[in-house]
Parts: sequence; structure tokens; C-alpha cells
Amino acid sequence: MQAPPSDSTALLPPMNTAPAGFDIERDLPEGFAAFFRPIHARFTPWQQELAAKRKAVLNRSLAGDKPNHLPPSEATSGTWSIALPEWVVDQRNQMTGPADDAELVVKLLNSGAPGVMIDLEDSEANAWEHLLLGVRNAVSALHGTLEYDDKKRGRRIGINESKTVTFTRVRGLHISQAGVLPGETISASAFDAALLIYQLDPAKLKHPICLYIPKSESAEEAFWWSALFADIETSKGLPKGHIKCMALVESHPLAYQIEEFLYNLRDHIIGLNLGRWDYMASLAHFNLNDPEWVLPDRNTIPHDVAFFQNLRELIPEICHKRGALAIGGMTALFPSREDPALNERALRVLAQDKKNEANCLMDGAWTGHPDQNEIAVAQFPFPNQLTARKPGAPRYPDLRPSPKGVGTMTVAGTRAAVRTVIRYRNGVLNGLGASLLDGYMEDLATDRIYRVMIAQRMRHRDTVTIIDEHGTPVKHTNVFISRLFDEELEKLVDALPPGDASIATLQQARRISEAMITAGAFDPV
Repeated sequence: MQAPPSDSTALLPPMNTAPAGFDIERDLPEGFAAFFRPIHARFTPWQQELAAKRKAVLNRSLAGDKPNHLPPSEATSGTWSIALPEWVVDQRNQMTGPADDAELVVKLLNSGAPGVMIDLEDSEANAWEHLLLGVRNAVSALHGTLEYDDKKRGRRIGINESKTVTFTRVRGLHISQAGVLPGETISASAFDAALLIYQLDPAKLKHPICLYIPKSESAEEAFWWSALFADIETSKGLPKGHIKCMALVESHPLAYQIEEFLYNLRDHIIGLNLGRWDYMASLAHFNLNDPEWVLPDRNTIPHDVAFFQNLRELIPEICHKRGALAIGGMTALFPSREDPALNERALRVLAQDKKNEANCLMDGAWTGHPDQNEIAVAQFPFPNQLTARKPGAPRYPDLRPSPKGVGTMTVAGTRAAVRTVIRYRNGVLNGLGASLLDGYMEDLATDRIYRVMIAQRMRHRDTVTIIDEHGTPVKHTNVFISRLFDEELEKLVDALPPGDASIATLQQARRISEAMITAGAFDPV
């Protein structure tokens, strides 16, 4: 790649910052400042140390020293186990959606799904007003009081009584938050968890507090989360081990340390989830300099591709060995109540995908649309497969099988990636952390896949063949990619009425998206 333009980093998305004049004593719940300050003092410096270690691991991988397993330890050879609470044994489907959308949260909670994950992270725009709204909605949802106006029926709709287990996904250790304490940045993870739990009344909860941990990159990071939960339990007056969590396996280094991660969080954790789209992005990022690792067009990658399938089988093997749940990933193709053909295809793909996960001995999966719940649940044995193990399952499978020969590599695929990142970033600029585009639910994870994919094709343009519609190889130079951005932006603008306000944000989205690729900004922020 050529050197990035001097102003490319100036276009990168800014850190989430509280508005000018914000005062933590005045503008957040009474007493929260005193509750949070000691948490910040202990956990933000620690978070920053862990973030620095992540960069070192990435740099080593890009230099050829790729992630690998840790030496044997008590975590891998001991007889320890996790005691799974009875109230969470059935998680055959977990519905997920952005916390700042009250209507969607209520619909997910009323879907009949065994689990719901209210999201403060990837599917919610990382902006101050969305964060605060999301936390308020999460608190109300957990207290059972969240409602929305149903305009079709002309009435307020609330949460039905159910046994649904409700999780809240906080932002990960890679994210910092500005503007909360004067002159300081803080750990977004610590802030989100503290602000949520501080406002929760345990007497109003139907089960212990449950969080979802995203974007972990090492077993060492589990110590941070375990200590944070213990500190909050003490400060909040909660019993030891009251805070429970699930964690996403969505980074390539963590795939090699999942048993150690479980061990280090064993007092709190109840399961692991394969966050497949972020995992694909991370896998490509950590192998960015390897020409054997250039991704094919995303929608030509089969759901059972080896780099997913090997990890998809390892996670249940380790989780079930230790008594924890193993949950599969999100199916991106969404059903449609307006398009019967798309709807049929989406639900057929969903059933195939979830049956594959069940055959890998997963205990459940993720979905994001209420119409998916019944089909997803039906693919998994009730209540779980905790006692199931595959005879002779390898403990150390190949977690980095090359995608070479999988799918296709075309200019049309690159063009689709360009179009998607522009439209996704346009959604973010308009306050949406996830957008339904061409039948696929695209969030930060899939945006990241596309940005890395484009960068790979640029970096390895002299060794990897990408063909156009005529079968002619096309080198993905900076100039060529800029031309694709121009052309796709023009198509999007031409589809709008003259003077439409969306044109300005589309143009800004185009500039930001290309700048992120050119500047090598592939971390999940």
C-alpha cells in the first residue's frame, strides 16, 4: 500500500465524548461519581496496559510470529468445573439488538427466546446520547418496566412475564471513553458496567445480573473482568459471584486461550459464544501481511468454512468439558415480511446454519429478528448438549486453515464491499449501529470484514488475482479503489432526490470509510 494521505487519520471516527459542560456529579445518577471514581482509578490504567499488550501481539503476528497456544497449566490439565445455574440451562437461542431501540428490545424480550442480549456495543452507535439511552433502556428492561408506543394498535406495549434470561453487552477493553472525568479518558468497559449495575435494584431482577463480554484477546484479560465484577459486587453490596457473564470468542488470539479464559473467570462465567463475523475480521487482520490469507468475496464464503468449523467444534469441546454453555454466532441474512422469496431463503439458510452449529454440539445460537426464534430453537436439543462430547475430538485443531480456494475473488465482490462500508458508515453518522442492507444485517463487525478485505486486496495486488466480469485480472491499486468509492457514492447519491440531506452524510461516510482503509484502521472501533 502507498503511504496514507496526511489527513487520513483526521477523518477517523472520534472517541465517544460526553458533551461540553457535562458534570458527572450533576448529570449522572446521584452518588454514581463516588461509586465510579475508585473503579476508574484501579481499572483504567490496567485496561490501558492490556490494550498496549494487544498491539504488541498484533505487531508480532504481522511480522510472522502468529498467535499460538499457551503452555499446559492448571487451566488445561486440572479437574475444575463451572457450576451452571438452573435458570440459564436453556439458551437454545439468544436474540440480540441495540439497547437504544426500546421497541426492538421489548419485541425481543417478548419473542419467546430463551435468552436476549441487549447491546451497548457493536449494533449501537458509539455516541454519548445513544450510550445513555441504551443504559436507561437496559435498566428499565431488566426491571421489567420498558415500554414503547405501538402506533398501529394505538397503545403502549410492555414486557411480558417470561423466563427469558437477559444479558447486557457492554463495550470492550479496546474502547476508551472521554469527557466523563475532566481531563481523563476512562475504560468504556468499566464505565458501562458500573453505570448499569449501579442503577439496578436486585429486588426487581428475575435472575442475577448477566453481562456479555466482547472483543477479549487473551486469557489474561479475564483477570481484569473478574476483578471488576468482584469490586462492583463489594461496592454494590451484592453476594460474591452474583454477577454472571458470557464472553464472545471473536478475536484470533483468544481462540488459542479459551480454556484458560474460562478458568480465569470461573467464578462468574457461564459460557462462550463464537462471534463469527468479528472473528473473521480479526483472523484477516492478524494475517493481513500473508498473501495466503486474502479473503474471498464475503458472501461466497460457506458457513462451514474450515476456519469457522474447526473453532466451532473446539468451543463446545472445551466448554462441555468444563460445564459451560457454547453458543453459536449470528446469521446475517435476515427474513423479510415484504419479500416472500428473500424470507424463504433467509429462513432456509437460518435452519441450515443452526443445524450445523447443533451438529458441532453448540447449545444454542444468536439471532436478531423475532421471526428467526422458533426455527433457531428447533435446531438444538432441549435444554442443552452439555453432556455431549465428540469421541476423539482434537484439543489442538488447526485454527488458521487458509481460505485459499474457497469462494471467489471478484471486482464485483470488492465493489459490494465498498458500497456496504459507505452505507454502513452513513448509518452510523445517522445514529444507527446496525443497518439492514440488501437483506443482510450489517454492523461494525461486517463493516470491519469489508475494510480488511479491501486492504488485503490492495496490499497483495501483485500476488492475488481479482477478476472483473470479463474474467480479466484487475490490480487493486489505491487509485482503483478510490475510483470504486467514487462510483458507488455516485450511484447512492443518484438514487436520492436532488438536495436530499442524506447526500452530505453519504459523502462524509465515503471519506471516512476510505480513510480507515488507507490508514490501516482495522481495530473494532
